[in-house]
Amino acid sequence: MSVVVPVFDPGEAFDELIASLDRQTLDASRFEVLLCDDGSGEPTASRLDAVAASRPHVRVLHLPHSGWPGSPRNRGIDEARGEYVQFVDQDDWLFDAALERLCDFADLHGSDVVVGKEVGIGRRLPSRIFRHDVPRATLGEDPLLEMLTPHKMFRTSFLRTNRIRFPEGKVRLEDHLFVMRAYFEADTISILASEPCYAWVKHAGSASSSRIDPETYFPHLEAVLDLVEEYTSPGRLRDRLLRHWFRGKILKRLAGKRMLAHPAEYRDRLLDVVVPLAQRRFGPGVDGGLAFPQRIRAALLRANRRDDLVRFAEFEAEMECRAVVTAARWSRGGGLYLTVHVAVTRDGQDALVFEPGSGRLTSSPLSATSLPPDLLVAGRELGNDQVELFLRDKATGVERRVAGAHLQNRDTVTVAVDPLKVFGPSDESRGARLVAKVRRAGWTFDVPLKADAATLAEAGHSPLLAGRTCTPVTTRGGAVELRRVWPGGRLKDFAGRAARRVRSRSRRR
Repeated sequence: MSVVVPVFDPGEAFDELIASLDRQTLDASRFEVLLCDDGSGEPTASRLDAVAASRPHVRVLHLPHSGWPGSPRNRGIDEARGEYVQFVDQDDWLFDAALERLCDFADLHGSDVVVGKEVGIGRRLPSRIFRHDVPRATLGEDPLLEMLTPHKMFRTSFLRTNRIRFPEGKVRLEDHLFVMRAYFEADTISILASEPCYAWVKHAGSASSSRIDPETYFPHLEAVLDLVEEYTSPGRLRDRLLRHWFRGKILKRLAGKRMLAHPAEYRDRLLDVVVPLAQRRFGPGVDGGLAFPQRIRAALLRANRRDDLVRFAEFEAEMECRAVVTAARWSRGGGLYLTVHVAVTRDGQDALVFEPGSGRLTSSPLSATSLPPDLLVAGRELGNDQVELFLRDKATGVERRVAGAHLQNRDTVTVAVDPLKVFGPSDESRGARLVAKVRRAGWTFDVPLKADAATLAEAGHSPLLAGRTCTPVTTRGGAVELRRVWPGGRLKDFAGRAARRVRSRSRRR
């Protein structure tokens, strides 16, 4: 195994990365670390040499400055001695068992690519891709496109045989080009979701989704689209893949508050580029898998109806969603049942009103004149409305699904929480906040679940509390948390206080 780290003037976080490599359960004799220094100069060169001096399995490659990570990563591929290559960025770190689990998983399944579970530290990450292990993932069927970062493990011979390399120089979306080429060429792509592997850390000053320069950014996106078309034939798979970038790189920038945050001059520049791009590269088959609001934006974009795009974004930005617990009870079987009322409003009124029978949106600010006849009809989306509850760790942002139910044309639903599955046996946290992900007519809202203390009181003080592993409580602002319960029915914070008192007394003696 070879761990390839592109390095340029690393900060303090680099020490945490090295410490995580030192903690690996995989014996140091079975992996090497290649620190590929992109011409940092002194004192970085001395710092890296000092790391390598005390670790025989660490090598430093002092390279000419390229200004972008593609060149040092490629040099790491060239120099790697291990059977596999794992790419790691200098500000991130690995979980202790990551390398051992990744190698074992690849050996077991003959994987060319292993997507190890990534955990966002200070950042939100997609969750669907890491719901369960997938030994043989299928492109276009499994959610592989959710995670196109280079933080993956690749079979070294596979990369070399197929000449899969990162583009060099300042190329946007270089990770998409590399990973997609690997996905297309691989015989076996695997997803290791049951074991956290990679901590993707957001630091102050990290690159973010700040405003792009349309004229220079989107030609790089077209290079990715060219790659997809090179490896696919016209049809369902190509449309499904192209939809990922149409949705995430174009339509998302035209939605709600994000669209309105653009100054008028920038908005015109953006639309000057993406209108012809949408007309040229994304056909009707791509629209078929878009959600209802995305289909509306796509049609307005292709028709170059700029004022309507802004009007629709204002409509979206003014929508507010609330998810409130109106009743809570414990069942005899031990489940926690929460009745949740959902409301999506605009100016105090229902924001999403649909014509009975047809499903046509009647509360839209758009005139149906000159729009495609069915554009404002939300068909399958209304049948997929649902509420999901996630437990979100406030410190790390890591979340875990704990319950869910379909709304089915209702605004109130009861969800069942299994308290035995909320906290794992190794979870030492005091508790975490519940957030509701509400899907309504194709829009998705992520809001805190709220309740008043009186509503939760009966469930929180159930006679059967001693047998529970969690209990719901309200915090500041009415947000709902699930608090861990220790054996005997005590909340962890009470148990912790008692333990601290015992330790304090023993020290006095």
